[in-house]
Amino acid sequence: MKFDKYERELLELEEKGLIEARPPTKGEKQRFMEAARKTLNKDRRINIRISSRDLARLQRQANRYGIPYQTLVTSILHRYISGDFSESKSRKE
Repeated sequence: MKFDKYERELLELEEKGLIEARPPTKGEKQRFMEAARKTLNKDRRINIRISSRDLARLQRQANRYGIPYQTLVTSILHRYISGDFSESKSRKE
């Protein structure tokens, strides 16, 4: 099985005894299943115009995660409307 950098790091931490993997609780499993159900129910299509530069950056980022760029865009939009993104100061400040 092929693991990405993050997954390999988790496995190493578990092997060193620094973290412990455990199966999800019934409540967690139910929440995960409900989130998956809602996420997979894609019943609308949108078209957007985006610069070639931004699209290329999105595609590179998605490639790093090993997912299609459309999935990354959907995830970003979902996290934004769910309030999972927090405001941060500009890097230039």
